[in-house]
Amino acid sequence: MIKLTADSTCDLGASIAAHDIGIMPLSVILGGTPHFDGVDIVPQNIFDYVEKTGQLPKTAAPSAADYEEFFRPFVEAGDTVIHFSISAKASSACDYAREGAKAFPGKVFVVDSKALSTGQGLLILKAVDLRDAGVSPQEIVDRVNALRPLVNTSFVPDRLDYLYKGGRCSRMAFYGANLLRIHPLIEMHDGQLVAGKKYRGSMVKCIEQYVDDLAKQYPKYEKTRCFITNSMADEEVIEAARRKVAENFTFDEVLETVAGSVITGHCGRNTLGVLFIAEENA
Repeated sequence: MIKLTADSTCDLGASIAAHDIGIMPLSVILGGTPHFDGVDIVPQNIFDYVEKTGQLPKTAAPSAADYEEFFRPFVEAGDTVIHFSISAKASSACDYAREGAKAFPGKVFVVDSKALSTGQGLLILKAVDLRDAGVSPQEIVDRVNALRPLVNTSFVPDRLDYLYKGGRCSRMAFYGANLLRIHPLIEMHDGQLVAGKKYRGSMVKCIEQYVDDLAKQYPKYEKTRCFITNSMADEEVIEAARRKVAENFTFDEVLETVAGSVITGHCGRNTLGVLFIAEENA
């Protein structure tokens, strides 16, 4: 049997239980106290902490020993494990997972998703499709690795507070964005987050423009599924994304998920992304 597992940063929501995906939680540290993503902390705890202290929480990857113990029961049950990690350029989790996998030669494969949130999740669900179709573990790994450059992982934050506090944007960009109501597109390229087009105006207007731009950028896309993923966004912002996705795309399935505490801790409240797999590079 093939057991699919992932770092908690995949933000897959109900799909985790639906497809029996094993989850390895990353840690979120609030004031020196560690919590496990998706286990004993929720995004609202992050917002409350930042509002009270003015500081971002810290995050930490599991150790190689933690990953070894996570993989062990699956291997001992006779499974071959394929683990999907958050981008190695965003966290040390992938390196530690690979180190932990060395205890089980040929039985644990670790995939650097080169993505995060449901960009990572899209590859996992592609692996679910392949597993259920009877594809071998090595071929699943090869095929999802080949898909990585085609995964659109992008999002638009409401404010730059969290990115600024986390050192991911300059003071000038932070103050300018707040003054001019600028909402920059953040995209993943080869496993690394970079700033793209700058949208201006209300979040609803910006999300509408963002989805229109995605349709122009990716005229050919895999129609199996799409994610609308948000960090506790306002309902009107989510509804704008729903409406524009329906206007611009014809996905078989549009899944909505809420980002977990690790992802939320880096992007802040009211961030939203529309994520899917393209059929060719943009």
